[in-house]
Amino acid sequence: MIHSFLLIGQSNMGGRGFKEEVEPISDDRISVLRNGRWRKMYNPVNPDRVTSGVNLAESFALSYANYKGVDVGLIPCADGGSSLGQWTVGGLLFDHACYMAELASRTSTIAGVLWHQGESDCDVNRYPVYKEKLTVIMNAFRKKLNLYDVPFLVGGLGDFLQDCPKGDGKFKNYVKINQALVDYSKENKMTGFVSAKGLSANADNMHFSAKALREFGLRYFEEFLKLEDKNKIFVEKDTLDNAIRNEIETL
Repeated sequence: MIHSFLLIGQSNMGGRGFKEEVEPISDDRISVLRNGRWRKMYNPVNPDRVTSGVNLAESFALSYANYKGVDVGLIPCADGGSSLGQWTVGGLLFDHACYMAELASRTSTIAGVLWHQGESDCDVNRYPVYKEKLTVIMNAFRKKLNLYDVPFLVGGLGDFLQDCPKGDGKFKNYVKINQALVDYSKENKMTGFVSAKGLSANADNMHFSAKALREFGLRYFEEFLKLEDKNKIFVEKDTLDNAIRNEIETL
């Protein structure tokens, strides 16, 4: 059975780390969903832009595979530059992620959701309502995909945003987004906040470096373990496609 993870958010979940800065992760137990089928993990995991590169989910998946002794599937649905408004329930990004997750559910058990987003909502008119909008979106994902028993992990924005030359200074409001993410995680069951404190950036002071993404993935995994210690984690489901395959094999 494959334990799969939905990857959603914007560019720092898509991954913008430079491949040459870290050792590649290659493991036959880790796959990426492509055209509805599982393929051995490749880079970039989430090719939403030509600038896509190292992704935090790579080190997360390796840690999970080693810990659980299972195959891991990654469902890449992050889109660079996307705001919460573009992730609204019933919108293209939301529906696409649900569709991909539903496909993955036919041959895997979804074990969690990894979210990183917020840079596009640092504007003074957006960050005050970030937590409320995020709550609606995440609750809708849980309901639509029946994921009430799995962890949702939300990552904090990097401190380096205060030095980002873009955005006319709006990125200094990243602290507001981080507080909203912390509050959201505290107020919702099976939800964990992953700190980005101290992690380095690329030269643009917008995207995490490859080394930072490796570390960030480990932090996501550590937060998963905390939730596992406190809560009943998901139960493996016999998926439709697997059930049909098993029935055919017994004939």
